Amino acid sequence: MIESPQFPPLLTGEAVPRHTDPFDKAVSRAIAGVDSGTVFYSEQGDTLRAALVLAPETPLEEAIQAVYVAQIGLAESLGALAPPEVPVHFQWPDRIKVNGALCGSVRFAADVSDPKAYPNWLVIGIEVPFIPMTDQPGENPNETCLYEEGCIEITPMALLESWSKHTLLWLTYFMDSGFERVHNEWRPRCDTLGKMIELPRPGIFVGLDEKGRMLLRQDVMTETLSLIEFAEHV
Repeated sequence: MIESPQFPPLLTGEAVPRHTDPFDKAVSRAIAGVDSGTVFYSEQGDTLRAALVLAPETPLEEAIQAVYVAQIGLAESLGALAPPEVPVHFQWPDRIKVNGALCGSVRFAADVSDPKAYPNWLVIGIEVPFIPMTDQPGENPNETCLYEEGCIEITPMALLESWSKHTLLWLTYFMDSGFERVHNEWRPRCDTLGKMIELPRPGIFVGLDEKGRMLLRQDVMTETLSLIEFAEHV
């Protein structure tokens, strides 16, 4: 039997059936009016899947910046639980990298898509593989899992507990002082800044602007890409 994870004050947890996607469940419950701060999670032992429901009080273009908060929360929780030599980085807009290889992702959805509109809810989900998805080690050298990176002492529920605590802490920072502190914490963890990238579009990843939008330079032009463009449609 898997022990129920302990959540910090202001957050509550709700396990979903094994074959139910916590993100889909969170979205459906958010539409129905579930309380902000509810974390839906799967108790599977091979992958951590969880989703947090938020009720933003700001326009979507500001609220969506909480996606960076969830990424920082995941990086900090891995940093606290994993061996100290295991580096964690981000790949914009939604990938988590461990030791330079993809090892999980974030997902997000809201009930509005207009940057100026006020969402009734925002759902942010995480997915982190613990064991290989294939029986052939090294088949996908650009992908990894926590056990392959030496994180054999970590359990999905322990990572969920830690993620919820670190994410709540950074949500508090975000609500108190805005995006700048979040940006300063996120930037050093992104290993493609200043480099030529191919995804989501080719160009040089210059950085993020004050609204958390990607600045992408193509020749002499610099365009902005918002996380909103990568939200899931529900």
